[in-house]
Amino acid sequence: MAELKEVLYDISRQVAISVDNMLAYTRLKELNASLKRRNRYLMDHGTDGDVPDEFVYASKCMAGIMDMVEQVGDTDVSVLITGETGTGKDLIARRIHEMSRRKDNLFVKINCPALAPSLFESELFGHAKGAFTGAGASRTGRFEMADGGTVFLDEVGELPAELQAKLLHVIQDRRFEKVGDSRSIYVDFRVIAATNRDLEKEIEAGGFRRDLFYRLNTVSVHLPPLRERPEDIPLLLRTLTDKEAKKMNRPVPFYTEGVMKRLCGHCWPGNGREIRNLATRMVILKPGMSITERDIEGLIPSAGESSSSTSVKSLAEMERQHIEQALIETRGAVGGRNGAARLLGVPRSTLQYRIRKHGLHPGDYSGPKAR
Repeated sequence: MAELKEVLYDISRQVAISVDNMLAYTRLKELNASLKRRNRYLMDHGTDGDVPDEFVYASKCMAGIMDMVEQVGDTDVSVLITGETGTGKDLIARRIHEMSRRKDNLFVKINCPALAPSLFESELFGHAKGAFTGAGASRTGRFEMADGGTVFLDEVGELPAELQAKLLHVIQDRRFEKVGDSRSIYVDFRVIAATNRDLEKEIEAGGFRRDLFYRLNTVSVHLPPLRERPEDIPLLLRTLTDKEAKKMNRPVPFYTEGVMKRLCGHCWPGNGREIRNLATRMVILKPGMSITERDIEGLIPSAGESSSSTSVKSLAEMERQHIEQALIETRGAVGGRNGAARLLGVPRSTLQYRIRKHGLHPGDYSGPKAR
């Protein structure tokens, strides 16, 4: 009896060892596949070397946005980032990824405007060998590369309507088939999307799917343009100037008080991209020297051309009065079919931000229009 127990114990121990070895082999195989995907992606697409290490800011409005980003970062919900071109939507997307449990896996960026409809499925889902003429080898698609990581749909509002249904299907089911292959692939990824378009207006016009919008817009983050947060301009400008000077191995130029005041009054229609271009130009043309107002002539409007503090204040007052009139017309309703946001033609999140900026309270306008 004792011998039988010893034999059974030995068998169970060997089975346990075998199971552990199988699990270790499976984990090693998964890790190897993940590393191959990462290497393939980096070989094909490289890294964004021009992306700053962090999103710099000094304004209260950006501090509030970054608090929201921190709260949503460690979740798996989809995030829609809105804002004008150059406001840093891609930086915020990366920040969310880096704060998540997925940070050790790939952040796969998909530039939606650059996707050709004929190559959409092959690019995003991959293809099997011989799937079509020229497919001499199988290809791993972007979504499969993002397994365990994050898919960033940059400028998703530019995606043609005929491709939106295919994208929605993948986001809903997390399953797809490679072109030329009937086997279904399951992929675990998080979705972050960005756009400079008003998707609610696009939906009303029939240019964007409502169901896709709600899939992407679990949490929305709106990035205000630089003209609405001038206190961020000095810090951003100095940070970018230091970075460009270091990259070019040149002495850092410095901005006089008068120049910085004038730059803070500029509306920056190109936002972060425009301010980066100015920093690069100054590093090249004025290395280690003081930048004067003469150096920025022709680049930034003069005080009499609409950049003075008086002009900015009057524009702000006009915006406040415009919002007030819209709230009066809608009796304090901000969103919805008959809300002020639709009346003004802006996203609800944008209007809410501007209402807070001007210290307005929609409830104060809920009475009769004769107010």
